[in-house]
Amino acid sequence: MSLYAIGDLHLHFQSVLKAPGQLHGRVWKNHEQKFLKNCRRLITPEDTLVLAGDHSWGKNLAECGEDLQYIMDLPGRKILTRGNHDMFWDVKKTRQLNEQFSPALTFLQDSYESYRDYAIVGTKGFTFEGPFYLDRRGRITGWDEREEERAKKLVAREQARLRKSFDLAKKDGYRKFIMFLHYPPTSILEQRSCFTDMAEEYGAEQVIYAHCHGESRFHDSIMGEFRGVRYSLVSGDYLRWNPLKVL
Repeated sequence: MSLYAIGDLHLHFQSVLKAPGQLHGRVWKNHEQKFLKNCRRLITPEDTLVLAGDHSWGKNLAECGEDLQYIMDLPGRKILTRGNHDMFWDVKKTRQLNEQFSPALTFLQDSYESYRDYAIVGTKGFTFEGPFYLDRRGRITGWDEREEERAKKLVAREQARLRKSFDLAKKDGYRKFIMFLHYPPTSILEQRSCFTDMAEEYGAEQVIYAHCHGESRFHDSIMGEFRGVRYSLVSGDYLRWNPLKVL
């Protein structure tokens, strides 16, 4: 029984694809078939697969029915966290989503899921992504301070949601945690953040995140061991559509 993770499938069986990188990038060609083949090779019905956001380009459930069916047809138990492009997922209607798709899919929000003696906790997260102002050498000389203030509010909201997940699991007796975000835990301006601090506070063994896809973005945040926590990027194109074995 193993735990796997991947993010940024960006499925679009019923919706219009507008992302230039996904339209023309070689790594995205037939990625649905590649990923399905890899899952069938690696994942057994007893395993758990966490999908770390950006599941579908569909704007509502009607536009992502085939995308969610594709995910349901993958082997193993499937747990989904929210991404910034998951327009079909209204956070206030997470309970309805779970009722509608249970037991095939679990939508993780303001709660936790169990894996052996671990609690799987998570939220979408957020991080400031600019715009940044650069000099001729590509060095950052400033940024949009209004957008930075907006980002701080979104970070605080997601921080509260993540803390709720941790506290619910801790109240139920869990002491071992794997933490999932969609956004990276730090921006390119940060060495640490409220999310890294929370991982350390609760003793999370690993932080798994997505969102950073396209080769120029792969190293936007922490990867590897940092202050006793292991950080892993699981964007689909970074993993070449091979889900990462977390445990």
